[in-house]
Amino acid sequence: MQQSIRYLTTGDGARLAWASMGTGMPLVKAANWLSHLEYDLESPLWRHWVHFFGEHFRFVRYDERGCGMTGGTPHGLILEHWLGDLEAVVDASGFNQPFALLGISQGAAACVAYAVKHPQRVSRLVLYGGYARGPYQRDSEEGARLYHAISDIARVGWADENPVFRQLFTARFIPDASDAQVKWFNELARTTTNAEAAGALLDSRGHVNIVSLLGQVSVPTLVLHARQDGVVPIEEGRLLAAGIAGSRFVQLESRNHVLLENEPAWQRFASEVLAFLGEQPQRDGRLALLSAREREIVAGLVAGHSNAQIAAALFISDKTVRNTLTRIYGKLGVQSRMQAMAVLRDRHDMP
Repeated sequence: MQQSIRYLTTGDGARLAWASMGTGMPLVKAANWLSHLEYDLESPLWRHWVHFFGEHFRFVRYDERGCGMTGGTPHGLILEHWLGDLEAVVDASGFNQPFALLGISQGAAACVAYAVKHPQRVSRLVLYGGYARGPYQRDSEEGARLYHAISDIARVGWADENPVFRQLFTARFIPDASDAQVKWFNELARTTTNAEAAGALLDSRGHVNIVSLLGQVSVPTLVLHARQDGVVPIEEGRLLAAGIAGSRFVQLESRNHVLLENEPAWQRFASEVLAFLGEQPQRDGRLALLSAREREIVAGLVAGHSNAQIAAALFISDKTVRNTLTRIYGKLGVQSRMQAMAVLRDRHDMP
C-alpha cells in the first residue's frame, strides 16, 4: 500500500513526520506509542491496522515527538502540545469536510481535547485502549510506583543489544504474540526511539488527566477496550465511556493492548469501527437469502469467532465452514470476511 510522507513544523518549532494513504472518508489517527510511518507497513503488529484503515478511508497518521520518522529530542510532552501537533497535521491535510478521529492508547487524550475544541470539524470519535487518567493520576500508589520504575528502566536499558529490558514492554503489550511478533516489537522499540526519549515519553503519559474534558465531548463516540489489557486497565476505558454522554462501549475479548491480526478481537474491532463510521454497505434483504445453517454460521461470524470455533460449536468441519462462508459472501455481494461483518454487524434481524 502506497503512502505519501511529508514533514511540517508546529507552532512551537517541533518537526513532525506525517503520512496520508487511501481515499474516501477522512480519518486522522493521533500519535501513539510506538510508531514508525514506514516500518509500520511491514510490521506484523501494526501492518493489518494500517492496511485496514488505508483500504477504507483517507487515512492520516503521524509519528510523535521523539519517535519514528519524526525523531529528535522530545520536548513539549504535555497535552497542550499533543493537541497542537494534531491540529497542525489536520491543517496540513487540507480537509474541507468533517473527519473522524482515531485515538489509540494515549492518543485518546489528544483526540478528546481536539473534539472539545473543534466539535464542528469532527464527525465521529473512535477511542481504542484509551484512558483519561495516566498511571500517576489513578487511585493506586502501587501502580504509580510500578510505572515510575518502568520509565526509569527504559532510560537505563532501552538501547541495550540485549532485549531483556524491552521485553518487559513487549510482554505487557502483546502477551499472546508469536515469537516472530515479539522479535518485531523488540526491534521496533529499539529503532523507533532512544533510551532517554523512551523514558521521557513514558513518564509524560503518567501525568495525563482529561477527566474534566469528557463531559464536554459532543460528537458521536465509540469506545473499545480489550477486557484483559495489561497496559491500560479496562476500567479506564469504562471511565472514558461513562464520561462521554451517549458514547457506545465495546468490550473485546483479548489480553493484547495491540490487537493481533489472527485473533477474533481484531475482527470484532474492525467490524465495529466500519459500522460506526458508516462504511457498511446499504442494508437490504440479503439475509433472507441465507439458509438456516448459513445463518448459524453468520451468527458465529458476527460474534467474532474463528472458523475453527464456528466449526466446533456447530459440530461441522473447518472445510464446511470455509465453503459455506464463500457461498455467504456471494449472496451478500461481498468479497471478504471483514466486508461481510460490516454488512451484518448492525442488523436487528440477526439470528
